[in-house]
Amino acid sequence: MTDYASIDFSDLEAFSVDEVVTHSLVRDVPLPSGKTLALITLDNGRDHTRPNTLGPVGLLEYLHTLLGLRARASAGEIDAVAVTGKPYILAAGADLSKVGEIPSRDAARKMAQLGHYAFGEMKKIGVPSFAFINGLALGGGVEVALAADYRTIDSSTPALALPEVFLGIIPGWGGAYLLPNLIGIENALKVVIENPLKNNRTLKGQEAFDLGIADAIFGPGNYLEDSLKWADGVLTGAVKVKRPNEPGKVERLVKWDAAVGIARKMLESRIGTVAKSPYRALDLLKAAKSGTPEEGFEREDEALAELIAGDQFRASIYAFNLVQKRAKKPAGAPDKALARPVTKVGVIGAGLMASQFALLFVRRLQVPVVITDLDQSRVDKGLGYIRDEIAALLAKGRISHDESNRLNALVSGTTDKADFADADWVIEAVFEELGVKQDVFAEIEKHISDTAVLATNTSSLSVEQIGAKLAHPERLVGFHFFNPVAVMPLIEVVNAPATSDETLATAMAVAAKLKKTAVITRDTPGFVVNRVLAKVLGEAMHAVDTGTSFEVMNRALDRFGLPMSPFELLELVGLKVGAHVLDTHHAAFPDRFFESANLHRLAEHGRIFDRDDKGKIKGFDKTAVKIVTPPKGTGTPMTEDEIARRVEDGLADEVHRMLEDDVVHAAEDIDLCLILGAGYPFQMGGLTPYLDRVGASERAFGDTFHHPLIKGVE
Repeated sequence: MTDYASIDFSDLEAFSVDEVVTHSLVRDVPLPSGKTLALITLDNGRDHTRPNTLGPVGLLEYLHTLLGLRARASAGEIDAVAVTGKPYILAAGADLSKVGEIPSRDAARKMAQLGHYAFGEMKKIGVPSFAFINGLALGGGVEVALAADYRTIDSSTPALALPEVFLGIIPGWGGAYLLPNLIGIENALKVVIENPLKNNRTLKGQEAFDLGIADAIFGPGNYLEDSLKWADGVLTGAVKVKRPNEPGKVERLVKWDAAVGIARKMLESRIGTVAKSPYRALDLLKAAKSGTPEEGFEREDEALAELIAGDQFRASIYAFNLVQKRAKKPAGAPDKALARPVTKVGVIGAGLMASQFALLFVRRLQVPVVITDLDQSRVDKGLGYIRDEIAALLAKGRISHDESNRLNALVSGTTDKADFADADWVIEAVFEELGVKQDVFAEIEKHISDTAVLATNTSSLSVEQIGAKLAHPERLVGFHFFNPVAVMPLIEVVNAPATSDETLATAMAVAAKLKKTAVITRDTPGFVVNRVLAKVLGEAMHAVDTGTSFEVMNRALDRFGLPMSPFELLELVGLKVGAHVLDTHHAAFPDRFFESANLHRLAEHGRIFDRDDKGKIKGFDKTAVKIVTPPKGTGTPMTEDEIARRVEDGLADEVHRMLEDDVVHAAEDIDLCLILGAGYPFQMGGLTPYLDRVGASERAFGDTFHHPLIKGVE
């Protein structure tokens, strides 16, 4: 076994000179029984807006603190040790800015080993150890707690999670071994793999307690005092700790491998096999059913070293920084002070999309929202949907009775456009046809104030042309949502030539209140996401139209690590919508976007896949295959590699053109759009780092999008 005490960690300190150090502050606490507990408080000296993080310097301080307490325990000066955090925060895990700067695979391994060395000392102090999870605990923060003998948790804890798989690594400071041996394999699979891949789902305090991560739960009023009393009870024997989810022999012999096997098949069907971290985590969880903690920690050391040194983790950190930093400072945004207040919202349309808009606006803005449509029956149907959704939120405990009543009171419907007179923000959700949108806005402009903002949800039409019949086109802005509206975090805010700074600033302020990430784009076909998707879909249809089988084309882009194949995406957005988007791009860029009559035929047929009653794909629909199969002897089928290279080079060329044309300000904005609007995986870093790594950028335009390349370390 590795002797962590013999390792020289000084080289880790060398690249941590600017680390915001989380200090380990110790004080002795006398317990009611007369025993003494040494309480470590993790505190980086900043206010609660800067969570504790764990870099090399902070880890070494924590290690030396525990070594000192070990000596005191041996001398009989203390009877127990506990660790907690500054108010509301235990720790938010590793300092990712430092992990992302690790210069070599050897240094990556040492980072894993240092965490194991520091946390592992908790078990060697010689007296019982406790962790008081007093708030936010993520990644290494959870592993700090797992290293203790016992844990309590504050019921108001907002988030506890092991999100490492989402970032292209694994819980490498004990989590992959200790957690399944504490709460069982099925629960551990949920926390370590399932939750991170569900957009980084976290656990509330009660959920963590129910899973068995904590042994006791207390309210926030006297949390620390109650935890200390409970710990004293454990020390005196008055409190007996029971762990119903701790795995027994039957689980280890029968359920363990079966649960991992099921999880592996689900992963393969959901995300493919490109992403490395979920599968490394699976391997570690499987191995954790037997052997010693030390053996488990060594496996984590090697896995973490491999992943930190690899391309996918570097790309994940790039993506993480986009979402956490660039998203908060959108490029090209005007002065926030120019934004106009929005005290009432009007929604043109009462169909599904319009109703989703209305629900989102009323929940987030808490202002009156009025919907309109051609007749009262459509309006009533839209209102019915909204009220049913509010009732569902109430039934799930997501909102209170008072909030339910308030939201219902704020929503109304009308067929009289005069009811829009006092609306400050009016958004349309009507049919994606230029003439329809032009007429709708020209009509509504007669009824609204001169300062009201008009927003169009068009996905590919020209915002400038949509406003052609307006008396005040400067009030019009593109505001493109992605489906499902409540879930997808991106809004493309389209700055048309006539759009005023006041209108654009208002759109950005509204997006922020909706808790969405807004990226400003120029008014050009498809904006960002749909232009990229149209390129992929066009290449997919070109391949099958010229003789490549559906099966080959469907597999060809697996290496991109996308959440679904091009044809699954086509069915999801709707074949008619897909055909319309492709037609729009072919009309705008006929030399680069293919026209596909077959896609229109598939749209008329209505499907590409043959599915069972539950919607699961069984194969390709026979009629769909006939539609795209060229006459015998005329096709020129391509291989998977040929298709992949063609798509990669085509995307590199198109993205480069988009940047040359200032559709957005930087490659980072394109990646942000694709991550948040199209589900591009963090492990790929979006699109442009991937295109650089595979050489497509060099082939397409003789350069790269990023300098230096976002790639792993040797």
